[in-house]
Amino acid sequence: MLNRLSRACPLPWLFVGLGNPGNKYIGTRHNQVGFEMIDAFAQSQRIPMNTVNCKAIFGQGLIGEVPVLLAKPQTYMNLSGESSGPLAAYYKLPLNRVVVFHDDMDLPCGVLRLQDKGGHGSHNGLKSVIYHFRGNREFARLRIGIGRPPGQMDPKAFLLQKFNATAHQRIDAALQEGVGGLKLLISEGLTESARCFNKEQKYKYLKLQTVPT
Repeated sequence: MLNRLSRACPLPWLFVGLGNPGNKYIGTRHNQVGFEMIDAFAQSQRIPMNTVNCKAIFGQGLIGEVPVLLAKPQTYMNLSGESSGPLAAYYKLPLNRVVVFHDDMDLPCGVLRLQDKGGHGSHNGLKSVIYHFRGNREFARLRIGIGRPPGQMDPKAFLLQKFNATAHQRIDAALQEGVGGLKLLISEGLTESARCFNKEQKYKYLKLQTVPT
């Protein structure tokens, strides 16, 4: 394991997927898509997620010559910052080298958005991350759309629901698109990758925003 990373290496990226540990949360809208994005990227790059570091299931590898650190905090969603904050501090990473993956009800199911910074949008996992980054919001996010609850359904109940077959297909496709976007991020940097990636996702947004799941 790299120990705080050699100075000879390019500055690494830290990818953090937010979710809840435990079998009962697998496949749910709120609690699993961040973890699944980490797993999809790790599998695509053959990075084993086989260690524990700072309260997270952790893996690391090289994409070209760039070190990449992958983390799935096991603290439960609302305490995600207890893992991500210490990880960034341990590896002495500026927050512009951190990307947090999280679910987002403001995007249609299966639509992604890569942002360089932002608020928490009432997302408790992001609130915790920002708190443990000492209030600093200058970190990137990969927002993973899960759609909004139908009718008068309680949003909390909706978030804890498992995806239906249609939504699951959209999420599976989005994860592979996310892998491509993250590889572009590593090779081209955040600004250029976000411009290209979000342009592609915009057309998907326009197509899916009125389609129910």
